[in-house]
Parts: sequence; structure tokens; C-alpha cells
Amino acid sequence: MIKSAAEVALMAEAGSLLAEVFHALGQLELEGKSTLDINDFVERMIIDDLHARPASKGQYEFPYVLNASIDDVVCHGMPSAKDVLRRGQIVNFDITLEKNGYIADSSTTYLVGEVAYPARRLVSATYNAMWKGIAAVRPGARLGDIGHAIAHYARAHGYSVVKEYCGHGIGRQMHEEPQILHYGWPGTGLELKEGMVFTIEPMLNQGKAAVRSAPDQWPVYTRDGKLSAQFEHTVAVTRTGARVLTMRPGEKPLLGA
Repeated sequence: MIKSAAEVALMAEAGSLLAEVFHALGQLELEGKSTLDINDFVERMIIDDLHARPASKGQYEFPYVLNASIDDVVCHGMPSAKDVLRRGQIVNFDITLEKNGYIADSSTTYLVGEVAYPARRLVSATYNAMWKGIAAVRPGARLGDIGHAIAHYARAHGYSVVKEYCGHGIGRQMHEEPQILHYGWPGTGLELKEGMVFTIEPMLNQGKAAVRSAPDQWPVYTRDGKLSAQFEHTVAVTRTGARVLTMRPGEKPLLGA
């Protein structure tokens, strides 16, 4: 569970490479591209340009390098040539990358072309909720502090927090202990210690928190058909707070909304 300084440095290298992938996606014209097009673009970049491994491919028998979750898909969306992105949609890409034996995990929800205000507001609030959780990370804090910060912000802005899926420890394996819930009570749960590395990845819904799964569990939808958004960073606990290992070039927290 606790990573050495050398291990955190290796994870930071993987995180920096993954951040390059998301930066490249942010420069793409998404409208008119299929989610399979995006998957193939990311796979080529990770393997050919970054000389790394797309860690999701083959994990849990998943055949692609990313999850692509559009509009009311909460998570685990499968790339498809049939899912051509249209103006006004929102889409989350969740990607993992392994370099030198260590894995980084991150996701971003993108706006496809001109998007209506309610969807833009949801996406902005979800990003801010993630940062509220990150801001709670420091040695001596508790896991419940992270979850409470996220849920309090989300509910104050009129959104619900999906409870079925959570963040997780990460390192040589994609999913390690502990689980990082995106709701909770302050001062409860496992105490954070320097060297812990985990993801914070809240999923916020416009409507109710309830979700439903497709028969094969891929993907997961909001039960009421309303929009869902997600953001995710891989975070290391430092001596004084938190280090975001998957920070994008030029990225800044947006906590004023």
C-alpha cells in the first residue's frame, strides 16, 4: 500500500506520459469521430510514441485501451465504430498506462462541439468535485474526509454521487487497496500516510444516483437517462499534502465554481 520515493517517481513518469495522451485528446476535433477511432488513436500514441503499454487492454478481458462513456453512460463504455460523436454530447475517456512496471489511471469528460449549459455545468462541477477531494488529501487525514468533500460539493450544486464505483489504490496493479469512496463522513475511515498512491474519480449525475448495467456489465448507465460526468487523477500522498501524478500540461484546479 505504501510506495517508496523511487516507486512514486516511477509512477510519476507513467502519469506524465498519460497526461500527454489527454493533452493530445484535448487538441482533437472530436465531432465526427467514432469512439473506436479515438481508441485506435490512443493505442498508437501509447505504444508507438510513448513506448508504454495500454494497461486496460486485456484487463478483466476488456479488449480496448480505453473506456468511452457518452452522455448517460456513467462508466465502462465500450469503444465502437457505430458511436460517432455528435455536437452537443459529452464523452468521458478513461485510460490507463503502464511504464516500467507501474500504472497510472486518469479520465476526462470532454465537450463535443457546442454543448448546452446544463451539460457544461455538470462537467465543470464534476471537475471541481474531484479537486475538492484532492484538496482533502494529506498525511493524517482520513478517507472519509475525501468522500465528504466531494459529496458535499456535488450536493450543494444539485448533483448526485454514484456510489457503486469508487477510486482505488494503484501501483504495479491497476486496482489495489484501499478503496476511495466519493462520499463519507469527516474523520472516518483509513488514515492517510505519506507514500499512499490512489485514484480519485467521482462520477456525478444530473438526476438520481441510481445506475443500471447492460446484461454483460458493459457499460453502466444512469437509471433515469440523465447525464453523467466523471474526472479522475492519480494522486500520491506527500509529506505536506498531495501530488497529482497525472496533471495535464497547463492544467489548473477550477475551485471557484
